[in-house]
Amino acid sequence: MSNVKLYCDNLPNIPWQEKPQGQTLPLWRYTENPVIARNPIPGVARIFNSAVVPYEDGFIGVFRGEQLDGIPYIYLGRSADGIHWDFDKEKIPFVNEKGEPFMPPYAYDPRLVKVDDTYYAIWCQDAYGAAIGMAKTTDFKTFTRIENPFLPFNRNAVLFPRKIDGKFKLLSRPSDSGHTPFGDIYISESPDMEYWGHHRHVMGKSGNWWENVKIGGGAAPIETSEGWLLFYHGVTGTCNGLVYSIGGAILDRDEPSKVLYRCNTFLLTPEEWYEERGFVPNVCFPCATLQDAETGRIAVYYGCADSYVGLAFTTIDEVVSYIKEHSQLTESDREKGIR
Repeated sequence: MSNVKLYCDNLPNIPWQEKPQGQTLPLWRYTENPVIARNPIPGVARIFNSAVVPYEDGFIGVFRGEQLDGIPYIYLGRSADGIHWDFDKEKIPFVNEKGEPFMPPYAYDPRLVKVDDTYYAIWCQDAYGAAIGMAKTTDFKTFTRIENPFLPFNRNAVLFPRKIDGKFKLLSRPSDSGHTPFGDIYISESPDMEYWGHHRHVMGKSGNWWENVKIGGGAAPIETSEGWLLFYHGVTGTCNGLVYSIGGAILDRDEPSKVLYRCNTFLLTPEEWYEERGFVPNVCFPCATLQDAETGRIAVYYGCADSYVGLAFTTIDEVVSYIKEHSQLTESDREKGIR
């Protein structure tokens, strides 16, 4: 039984591996990583930065598949255990409200979140500039596009798994037309998943070395008795390029633009070969979690070096305790985010 309560369903078949001896950080890697290797299906060179959810007796997910021509699209995958995956050979066939084909020019870094009885896929795409694309499904057979929530330029959109005060809530990272040499996390709300407003600042980059260039949303926030647990990515610059690490914060349950705790150390940074070597070296990029209310176990799916998918584990008690113990907030973190 956990001291910190997880507000989610029980998930007895959650992928899991016990913490190894000598591990000091609260997030530990699956020893059989990566769980998805290169060239997973014909025509797709790499799958990474992808998201999964429990579904029926197993798991289902939306996956960034980098095609042989370099153009990314989103593919559907299924798994009985959350570790071994089978993928549809064709990309997800998105349609409009009339049921007519409506494919984005490209799509990458998808998230997948269930709110009420509907699953929402959110990704980055071209809308005359980098912008957020969205679709909904109830059966994973028909994916109906929803109006893009924001103007370009924006990336890293993450939906909260329930309405707050009757409104949908969405994290995003406004950017620019390049590779974004800056970036803060904002939150927006909508009554209907179509019209978005009341934009509030959540948090920005910090003086800590691993997140001193930019930050961005990661997995969907996890509701706990301490607040919304957020795994996000932090970026630093080196003489050999950018380095992406996984960080952790806890947001206020009722006013999630307010940060209650923010860990000043990374939870995971590139150290293993599959994180350091790949198409884009030195990347740990969180996109999804699974959690079990009964045991407090959490499994984190993260992209590795833009080439693989990795798994890491923690418990709600351990990660919350670590974030609180190492918390360091700025003035803008504590604010409601409106000026």
